[in-house]
Amino acid sequence: MKAGRRRSREFAIQALYAADLSGVSGGVALSGLWAAQLDELSEPLEEPVSPEEAEFAAELVRGVMDARDDIDARIEAASEHWRLPRMPVVDRNILRLGTWELLQRPDIPTSVTINEAIELAKRLGGAESRSFVNGLLDRIAGELGRGGRRTRG
Repeated sequence: MKAGRRRSREFAIQALYAADLSGVSGGVALSGLWAAQLDELSEPLEEPVSPEEAEFAAELVRGVMDARDDIDARIEAASEHWRLPRMPVVDRNILRLGTWELLQRPDIPTSVTINEAIELAKRLGGAESRSFVNGLLDRIAGELGRGGRRTRG
């Protein structure tokens, strides 16, 4: 299900991005994303969303939205010279997703969480997104005792 989880993470980022910009709940944003995929006017996906992909995307969105205040505080504490509102919206939501996985999904190896976040940043973010996301998630992983290369001291 590796490719399915990658797609689920991408769907989750799209929903979290929409929720962040519009102020709607993550569930409403995710429902809107699924509705858009069924809309006859939108370009259909090459491969339909599987039930497993939809379920994992929903878990991610729900988890991030439920713990967003704690996640945001951790991201701000780990970042140097960056306040959350100043971060690019895509990067901010990739960081939220990665931080939630580090906090709540010990069954997913830290390296997988960080590598998947880097891939999302490469695909969806700007030129500096990859290194920005990598550095912050690595620091957060270290602070959580999840094997980050750097720890704050």
